[in-house]
Formats: sequence, structure tokens, C-alpha cells
Amino acid sequence: QVQFVESGGGLVQPGGSLRLSCAVSGFTLDYYNIGWFRQAPGKEREGVSCFSSRDGSTYYADSVKGRFTISRDTAKNTVYLQMNSLKPEDTAVYHCATGRSSCITLVFGSWGQGTQVTVSS
Repeated sequence: QVQFVESGGGLVQPGGSLRLSCAVSGFTLDYYNIGWFRQAPGKEREGVSCFSSRDGSTYYADSVKGRFTISRDTAKNTVYLQMNSLKPEDTAVYHCATGRSSCITLVFGSWGQGTQVTVSS
């Protein structure tokens, strides 16, 4: 059974940082792409980042490029999203996710419950 346990969300001021973590079970990160998407109230789902299992390449939405960094620890079967220089428009529920689509699409088929990130002064 595939499971995702996200953590690390919270309230942060603009310009601040957060690090999200997602421990997965039911599959190994060595063989599956892993990433994050976010969804804010009233907005469409947005793919944020993906870590390719094929070659370790990483992909980012233009809106977060240069500010967010995805990484993984295969020994812990855990993926991380380091978020710096946060902006109010980054406010959303962030979901850890996987899927069969190529990482470059930032499209996922399975995901966890998510963790709330709120950027506000």
C-alpha cells in the first residue's frame, strides 16, 4: 500500500524558509519519480517540482525556480522540498506525489494528504 507522510509546513513571514519532508512507503524512490504539487483555495493544482528516478534530474515550475530545491534520501525513502525566499503567493497545501508520467510534466497520479504552508506577515 502506497503511503505518504508529509510534514514541515507552517506559518512563515515573506522572505522566510521552510523545509518540507515526505516519508513514503509501499514503493522505493530508487525506481519511481517523486515530487510535489500545491493547491491553493480557488486555484488549479500546480506541479512544483520533481526528482527523476531515471537519472537524478530535477525539475521545477517557473514560479519557484531558483527558490525551491528538491532532494531525496533513498536510505530513508524520504523526499524533501527546501523552500527559500517564500512569497505570499506560495501559500497552499503542498502534496508529496508520484506517478508514471515523465518528471518534466510535473504531473502526478498518487499523492498524500498534504501539509499547509502559509506565507504571511
